[in-house]
Amino acid sequence: MVFPRFNRNSFWNLGATCRVYGARCVAPPLGLITVAALLPAEWNVRLIDRNAQTLRPSDIAWADMVMTGGMLPQRLDALAIIEMCKAHGKPSVCGGPDATASPEIYDAADFLVLGEAEGILDSFVSAWHAGQRQGRFRAEKFRVDVTRTPKPRFDLVDPAHYIYLGVQFSRGCPFNCEFCDIIELYGRVPRTKDSAQMLAELQTLYERGYRGHVDFVDDNLIGNKKALKQFLPALQRWQAEHGHPFAFSTEASVNLADDPELMRMMVNAGFFAVFVGIESPDSATLAAARKKQNTRRSLADSVHRINAAGMVVVAGFIVGFDTEPESIAQPMIELIEASGIPACMVGLLTALPGTQLSRRLAKEGRLFDFDDWSAGDQCTAGINFLPLRPRRAILEDYRRVVSTIYRPRAYFDRVQSMALRLGTSRNTGGNAPPAAGKRPSIDRRRLAALLRLTFQLTVRRPGLARFFWRNVIDVLRRNPGALEQALMCMALYLHLGPFSRYVVRQLDRQIAELPAEEWRSAPQGRERQRAVG
Repeated sequence: MVFPRFNRNSFWNLGATCRVYGARCVAPPLGLITVAALLPAEWNVRLIDRNAQTLRPSDIAWADMVMTGGMLPQRLDALAIIEMCKAHGKPSVCGGPDATASPEIYDAADFLVLGEAEGILDSFVSAWHAGQRQGRFRAEKFRVDVTRTPKPRFDLVDPAHYIYLGVQFSRGCPFNCEFCDIIELYGRVPRTKDSAQMLAELQTLYERGYRGHVDFVDDNLIGNKKALKQFLPALQRWQAEHGHPFAFSTEASVNLADDPELMRMMVNAGFFAVFVGIESPDSATLAAARKKQNTRRSLADSVHRINAAGMVVVAGFIVGFDTEPESIAQPMIELIEASGIPACMVGLLTALPGTQLSRRLAKEGRLFDFDDWSAGDQCTAGINFLPLRPRRAILEDYRRVVSTIYRPRAYFDRVQSMALRLGTSRNTGGNAPPAAGKRPSIDRRRLAALLRLTFQLTVRRPGLARFFWRNVIDVLRRNPGALEQALMCMALYLHLGPFSRYVVRQLDRQIAELPAEEWRSAPQGRERQRAVG
């Protein structure tokens, strides 16, 4: 099994931050190690994560087949792996979300295994045993019973390579955001594992000696609140019985802020961070994108309530919707500053394959044939359609947001305001920063991370020293329980600061390459928007 490299210039690469924690990359491939658990027990499986290890010709020579696949920002390397297999005369098997959404891109693979693996892998294995060396297999959508999903093969992973490890509780999301591919891949009725199943996975990690950060990789952990509220008390008890070995992060919709009981249960179980999709400060744009769960609320207040409950918020924002005001930059900057969210993934709108958005744009004749993701990710590779706003205006708005929110003072000020607002009353020990390894080595690893972070933000980057020490001293004085979360957010800047400057350079190049007459198409675009809308 070979996990492809993410494009180097990606928001989520976090290379400099990984080095602070003594890690090689962010997280191992939970999908591949789950597939490994579904394979026949007699099959001998090796895993090479190209983000952390080197794939050598001898590795391919050892194998009877090579399995690979991943997400869109891994496409280039996944295709390279398939070509390497061809050069070595080894069958390649490709799956994962990008191959499922765009199978034609991966025609060079000998086998395509598309959809959720539990629903189709047996058919592939039977075909292999029958002597087939090519084939296409597709699972029925949304039919997999995840309570029958086996424990991932955590034994294939070296935790020391990663900032954190992952588990999954649910698949699917109940909402209907037009631009989102999650509901196309996993459906709108979240399917959940049962409590015993989840605790067995955590017990496996515990018995293997892992301690520290565990991410629930669910695309919306609170999609099935009833099931989650049944699980969290069991998780809290398990944590208490085992000395609170894990600190959890996850992704959830912003309506988490409306449920104080659920937030309290999550924090008591050890959750310390959550990613939310905010997308836009403009309510009309949110409604048009079918993200109505973000409307009829103060988004800044919602973030503050999650912080007050005890969880750091990381958020996603998108620039490039047709219905945006003429200048979305200032309202978006003001929302980010008012929310006090340090790490904001601001990207350009991308019509992902298979989404409602891509289907609509194709019907309107506005979708481009676009498969060049060599630039990185949605931060630099979008927009892959004909926008109704002038492209120059969108890119300049986007440039202004990224260049403003990642100025050192702006970023470190948000870290400070978040940390001072963060609730820290909890009955677990699960608020540790990312760490891995056996219990006796946790403190050493955390101490080493603190020393490396201090060196990087003071000696290597002396211009950041005053912001770093101001935050450390202020948080220690006014809310010491939030110090580790503040340090974690400051560590993220080691990647996000340089990455923002890279994005700005790419945007400057793209803007300079736009034809001068592009502005003159704007009025026609606005007329078309009114007709479409």
